[in-house]
Amino acid sequence: MSQLTAAIALFALAALCYAALCAVSPVGSCRRCGGFGFKVRQNRRGRIVRGRECRRCHGRGQRLRTGRHLYNVATRLHRDGTR
Repeated sequence: MSQLTAAIALFALAALCYAALCAVSPVGSCRRCGGFGFKVRQNRRGRIVRGRECRRCHGRGQRLRTGRHLYNVATRLHRDGTR
């Protein structure tokens, strides 16, 4: 039983740390473009040039974290339900 309680405590600590991360920094860098906002590519001479705008982040280079998205949905649901 002590292993089970230790696992639950570890999971709760990890969830608490992730919630704090989402509160402090609600956005992270886009995984597809690496935070640049565009695809980095090479031209014929081998120089690195700016490519097309990233479709996932629409050129912003940032994405909303999953935890923050869930918090926003819950807040919106509560706000709309208590009007």
